[in-house]
Amino acid sequence: MSINKKMIITEAQRGLLFKDQQFVKVLPPGVYRLWDWLNRYQLQTVTITNALQQTVTGDLLNLAQLHAEDFAPHLQLWETADHEVGLVYQNNVLKDIKAPGQQGAYWKTQNEIRIDKLDIGRELALPKPLAAQLCNAKEDMLKRAAINAIAIFSIPDHHVGFLAVDNEIQAVLSAGVHAWWRFNHNPTLTLFDLRLQNMEVNGQEILTKDKVSLRVNLSATWQIKEAEKARAELADAKEFLYRELQLALRTVVSTQTLDELLADKNSLNRQILEIVAAKASVYGIEVKSVGARDIVLPGDMKAILTQVVEAQKMAEANLIKRQEETQATRSLHNTAKVMEGNPILLRLKELESLEKITARINTLNVYGGLDSVMNGMVRLIDKTNTV
Repeated sequence: MSINKKMIITEAQRGLLFKDQQFVKVLPPGVYRLWDWLNRYQLQTVTITNALQQTVTGDLLNLAQLHAEDFAPHLQLWETADHEVGLVYQNNVLKDIKAPGQQGAYWKTQNEIRIDKLDIGRELALPKPLAAQLCNAKEDMLKRAAINAIAIFSIPDHHVGFLAVDNEIQAVLSAGVHAWWRFNHNPTLTLFDLRLQNMEVNGQEILTKDKVSLRVNLSATWQIKEAEKARAELADAKEFLYRELQLALRTVVSTQTLDELLADKNSLNRQILEIVAAKASVYGIEVKSVGARDIVLPGDMKAILTQVVEAQKMAEANLIKRQEETQATRSLHNTAKVMEGNPILLRLKELESLEKITARINTLNVYGGLDSVMNGMVRLIDKTNTV
């Protein structure tokens, strides 16, 4: 029995012809007629509409490797070594990234595909142009590939970053965007802020030298000057500085009485600064300033201190009052002595007093004329004529 088979392969397809389950050849687009007496031929069609996104199966890849000469005009094979990354370009536009130690194939279409290989065995940092291209990828395929392939580190201004690859420091990164390959490695970043920073040490309960319990709130400004030294010597720079401020505060307060602390806060600040600055400088940290914001006393001590201050202020007020009274009395005595021997001056003083009195009177009745006003209201006694 004869059978005439008609096979149609469209422009978006490729055909794989098999005879008795054995590969014969690849059929390009077209119409084919085949006489198959015993139904020994089979045809498989593969759609190649989007060559980049259509994965070539493992079976087809093995078949292509066994019949490389037959597949060469139709299929482009690729392979990356363990130390290589493949950059897939379509029509000279980057579309995808292939990991090390992989292999695959693309169907050849009117869109040219090429795979450029990068050796990442010695250099894990991406070239600046490639890093910028991957960081700003818009197409979903390339964006997903970049997320899986690279680690992106953004270093702000006035910061420095220490890049570790597999827990080993590889580079010191300045401000900017940096990209490193993830494949076969684990890149991590430790960031240090080089700007002036503030630290608060709040609510420290401390006993003074005279056994008074008080709470001190401390503020300090500091800056990392040698980031490499701080990273190498300290697990956490902030935690170290916080602990040293606590210890210095307790040390200084415990050697002073309450009166000494309240009398001169600047002395407390200077002593703490000297202690902490010396220790911090060893690890590349500069302590700029230290200040005790609040010294909080317990309730009973606060009441006692308030009474003391009130008594002191009352004593000062009484002293000032007595001094003013003494000065007023002395001034009055001097005025009296001057007027004692000068009747005219006394008369002028009397008229001045009279003027002040009359200024407060709405109506003034005078009897006896001006002479009564001048002589009758105030009489002068001449002691020299008195017997």
